[in-house]
Amino acid sequence: MRQLSPGKVRLFKIVNRKGYACICADNLTEGKTPLQAYERMAKCCKRAGVALKEIDGAAALRLVSNS
Repeated sequence: MRQLSPGKVRLFKIVNRKGYACICADNLTEGKTPLQAYERMAKCCKRAGVALKEIDGAAALRLVSNS
């Protein structure tokens, strides 16, 4: 299984909606919190044969980009 670092994940606040979205390896997931969106992405990537490193809530919040 191929490993990806959390830096390869794009996590952002969804405009005009509650929640966050996560894009990585041609996949898109959504969640109420950055951590939930990241965890859903990890599950999605696992199906494609890509492993994402497990992180905590503070680390997921640091990954959120403004644009």
